[in-house]
Amino acid sequence: MRNTAKITTAVLAAGALTLGLSACGAGSSGTDGPLIVAASPVPHAEILTYVKDNLAKKEGLDLQVKEFTDYVTPNTATQDGSVGANYFQNQPYLDDFNKKNGTDIVPVVTVHLEPLGLYSHKVKKADDLKSGATVAIPNDTVNEARALKLLAANGLITLKAGVGNEATPSDITENPKNLKFKELEAAQTPRSLDDVDAAVVNGNYAIESDLKPSKDALVLESPKNNPYGNFLAVKKGNEDDPRVKKLAKLLTSPEVKKFIQDKYAGSVLASF
Repeated sequence: MRNTAKITTAVLAAGALTLGLSACGAGSSGTDGPLIVAASPVPHAEILTYVKDNLAKKEGLDLQVKEFTDYVTPNTATQDGSVGANYFQNQPYLDDFNKKNGTDIVPVVTVHLEPLGLYSHKVKKADDLKSGATVAIPNDTVNEARALKLLAANGLITLKAGVGNEATPSDITENPKNLKFKELEAAQTPRSLDDVDAAVVNGNYAIESDLKPSKDALVLESPKNNPYGNFLAVKKGNEDDPRVKKLAKLLTSPEVKKFIQDKYAGSVLASF
């Protein structure tokens, strides 16, 4: 299932590049034109749009935001120069992506954390999940491991010691509720809530689906010592692009921190 999902995602990503980015190349080349940034719609594109509308002009930054709903295209577009930067991912995901795809994308500045959560339309507490319940989890390597670690941290399963960011259901050593796992593309997990007993959902997809992580999650990741902060990223060698430096400064400004606090009310947490 996982291999099929990855192949499908790659094909969709290629199509998205052809359809959505064919006119973007000129804007991200050199350092004088607009800076085009690929981003997930929520909250990344919303945060960037706030910067574009309220802060960028004062810094002399021509910022353009391109939205993508998958976790592949923003990196492939950054690597091939179709966009100048992206904002959607965390370090474990990027490390895995670079290793598997031979890319050399690097982080510039960490902006926020979207806590991963367990949600359900059928139970009000995680302990209420029945024996044999089906739980949907993301099928990409890092987010699947992250989901399993969330369940383990809350006593629903036990994982092998030291399993790290490549954990799969086969690494479960104890499963007292005999939970069954349905591996789905991350974007599909909130849509599965009517068909499964619970689902582990990435913060951005939860918000897009009108879920409020701070209120609706049965269990939620702790921000303490959390390695999954989301950052602005570029192809290696572009870190010193003046436009990138301006954007990095604006994304970690007091104005952006206040915007995140006011708009997301604890469902997105500023990391600076």
